[in-house]
Amino acid sequence: MSSPTEQTSAPEVPEPAPRVAPSRTDPFAAAVTRPIGGPLGSHAATGRHWFWSPLRVALLLCVVALMLGWFGKAPCIQQFTNDQGQTELDWRSGRPYVAMCYSDIVPLYGAERLNKPGAFPYETSWVEDEGTAGAQTRYMEYPVLTGLFQWANAKVTQAWQSVAASGWLPSGLDVAVYFDITALFLAAGWLVTVWATSRTHRRRPWDSVLVAISPLVLVHVFTNFDALATAFAATGLLAWSRRKPALAGLLLGIGAAAKLYPLFLLGPLLVLCLRAGKMREFAKTAAAGAGAWLALNLPFAIWLHQGWAEFFRLNTSRPMDPDSIYNVISYFTGWTGFDGPLGAHQTPTWLNIVSGGLFVICCAGIAYLALAAPVRPRLAQLCFLVVAAFLITNKVWSPQYSLWLVPLAVLAIPRWRLLLAWMVLDSLVWAPRMFYYLGEDHRGLPEGWFLGAVTVRDLAVAGLCVLVIREIYRPSADPVRIDEDTLTGDPGGGVLDGAPDVVTWKQRAPVPV
Repeated sequence: MSSPTEQTSAPEVPEPAPRVAPSRTDPFAAAVTRPIGGPLGSHAATGRHWFWSPLRVALLLCVVALMLGWFGKAPCIQQFTNDQGQTELDWRSGRPYVAMCYSDIVPLYGAERLNKPGAFPYETSWVEDEGTAGAQTRYMEYPVLTGLFQWANAKVTQAWQSVAASGWLPSGLDVAVYFDITALFLAAGWLVTVWATSRTHRRRPWDSVLVAISPLVLVHVFTNFDALATAFAATGLLAWSRRKPALAGLLLGIGAAAKLYPLFLLGPLLVLCLRAGKMREFAKTAAAGAGAWLALNLPFAIWLHQGWAEFFRLNTSRPMDPDSIYNVISYFTGWTGFDGPLGAHQTPTWLNIVSGGLFVICCAGIAYLALAAPVRPRLAQLCFLVVAAFLITNKVWSPQYSLWLVPLAVLAIPRWRLLLAWMVLDSLVWAPRMFYYLGEDHRGLPEGWFLGAVTVRDLAVAGLCVLVIREIYRPSADPVRIDEDTLTGDPGGGVLDGAPDVVTWKQRAPVPV
């Protein structure tokens, strides 16, 4: 028992590190703030407003961007009355391409038989090209979670229309209502993506503004269903940063059931945990991810196997897409491809082998980089490199796939001017794409214009990869590490942050700036 004269004091609680103000650290952000008073002052009081936090500002800006994105797609759900007095979508005169409002959500409502009341994904089938030599039985072509997402939205649409028939709700064509309902949930998915990105690097919440207002969001958030996967991938990285490996694996596994790419994020975690001696934490993540993916997929794989396997069959038999690097080379050189001319539904075997092999080689190079770099790379840096490598080497780069890179790029290289320039450039590829699809006979653009834009986009992404690699070898040039006042930490690394190296490969000294 202490004497009355002894004074006891509570342990000192360290003050949280101040937030990074981009207007002070980023030249572009500083220039943007000049019309409203310039960069934040050195004595300004920050973080004290009762409501307007950086996250809430980012979410508000995201809502505005999502509204603009919806208005960009709205022309494609306009209706007209035909000569028979029936209401139809107004897709006359190539409207989806001229107005650049095309969205997969609209045609897939009928193509995937979602408009049929008794249809169920992976069970309902139909015959494509019926009556021809190329006739083929088809099923839902998307992974399980995305397929169920579409089906659930179709059921909500049918319920909405039933209530609207009694006059209680506004109505329209089924497909228009379906698009709006789907867009609402996709918007929520992107808001979650912004929230998770903001919370992953606590000292840099303002960087999430780039995710919120990205030009790619305006163009592509409602082009397909990818915002669903980005939400799970971003929250998985957030959970890892908060040292919750099992939850991170669960979220990544669910995301992989929506789109394949969240699965790729386990690769960087593997090599970084190997280097830091945190394999137990990685095992928890991998086990939770595998368990989540199996729980969603196994029932369909067992009882609706043929329909479930459609996604894998279609991706195997799919030829090189117009916007793949292989098609670019083929167009400008006259090369006929690794497999030569292919017939309808013929599998491009060698293209699959080469594209898959190139991705594996890139992953091996990234793994070497992770083990041989003078300082352990940050998780976001390697995740960006892996996903970018997949997109560049893959035989398919659908335009909405670029959304995958947005949160990863913001976490990996938060340089506002550079990232906005890439996002603007990537989003502008949509214009020549639409006018190429319109066709030269309808005053569209030649294929070369579109493929030229694709080439510039690929080079821009490759340039970002070079910058990431440079900052891995020169950690003193990494803005995240400079702001964290440590060249070895990783604010998004969770258990990796501050952990000593255990396994390295020919480690070298950092390269000076």
